[in-house]
Amino acid sequence: MTNNDGNILLALLTGAAIGAGIGILYAPDKGTETRHKIKQKVGETTHDLSERISHAKEELTKTANEKKDAFDRKLDEAISTMSYKADDIIATLERKLEDLKKKNAQFQK
Repeated sequence: MTNNDGNILLALLTGAAIGAGIGILYAPDKGTETRHKIKQKVGETTHDLSERISHAKEELTKTANEKKDAFDRKLDEAISTMSYKADDIIATLERKLEDLKKKNAQFQK
């Protein structure tokens, strides 16, 4: 979930809570009924918010794991590539060393 999505979600939940609160307060019910409705709405909103937070947490965990796996693959590829290049460099240096040994042997004759 992006930051913008989180802000939109927060704005929607805040608006819904404010709207529900104002609607309940202006309703022509007894005080005990109004308090009961407020308590019920708070419970529903808390449950809804808990579910949304749980879903967001699952999505974030999933995304983090996918990014970690992708990073691990890229790292393995980079290490493998560097290993092959190191082997190539070593082989080239060994060939040059052999060439230098041959040239040195020719000069000593």
